[in-house]
Amino acid sequence: MISIKNSRELTAMREACIISARALQLAGKMVEPGVTTREIDREIRKYIESTGATPSFLNYGGFPASACISVNNEVIHGIPGKRVIKAGDIVSVDVGAFFEGYHGDNAATFGAGDISPEAQALMDATRESLYEGIKMAVPGNRIGDIGAAIQRYVEVRGYSVVRQFVGHGVGTNLHEDPSVPNFGTPGRGPRLLPGMTLAIEPMINAGGYEVSILKDEWTTVTKDGSLSAHFEHTVAITQDGPVILTRP
Repeated sequence: MISIKNSRELTAMREACIISARALQLAGKMVEPGVTTREIDREIRKYIESTGATPSFLNYGGFPASACISVNNEVIHGIPGKRVIKAGDIVSVDVGAFFEGYHGDNAATFGAGDISPEAQALMDATRESLYEGIKMAVPGNRIGDIGAAIQRYVEVRGYSVVRQFVGHGVGTNLHEDPSVPNFGTPGRGPRLLPGMTLAIEPMINAGGYEVSILKDEWTTVTKDGSLSAHFEHTVAITQDGPVILTRP
C-alpha cells in the first residue's frame, strides 16, 4: 500500500530528512585520501545520534554500520571498514536517519582528491539524471515517467542503469511502496499523487548494468569492474511540484 502523508506528516518527515542531508554533507567533507571508510561511518553515527535521531541503516536487515560506503566499482551497500580511501577514488555514501517516527534517505558520490575526467563525467551524469527524474515527480505522472527520464539521460551518454536495485517509497518505514525503478516506460506504473514521498536514487555504471553481490552478502559491485555512481534524494510529491526534503 502506498502511504500518503498530510502536511503535518510531511513537516515531521522533513526533520528526519534534514538530519540525513547534514550527515551526508559531513561524509562528503571527510572523503579524502588517507581516511578509512570506518572513520567516515563513525562520524556519521556520532552526528546522527547527537541530534536525537538514530541511523536508519544500523542493524537494518543485519547491516552492521550506519552508512553504506561504496568505492569505485562498488555500486551500493559497501560495508565500512579498514579500507583506506586513495587519491582518485570515487566514494558513494548512502545514509538515512530516523527521527520522531520518520526516515530520511539520501546518497551522493564524492571524489577523493583529483579524479579522472571519466569518473567526473560519470558522477556529473548520475547527479543530473537524478534531477531529470525529480522533474517528472509531479501529480498525474506515473512512476515510469521518473525512471524513463533517468534512463534516457544516462544512456545517450553511454552509461547503463542498474536493474537489480531501485528506489522506493519512504516514510514511517525505510522502504515502502512503490518501487521506483531508474528505468522504464513513460505512462506506466502507479500514478503520482500529492503526499507521496519517494527515495529516487539512480545507480549508474560506466560499463554494463549487470552487478554481483560479494560474499559478505551486502557489497554490490559491477560485474565488469567498471566505475559506478549513486545519487539519491527523498522527494515529496505536492500540488506545486516536487519538493526535495533532503536538502540541509
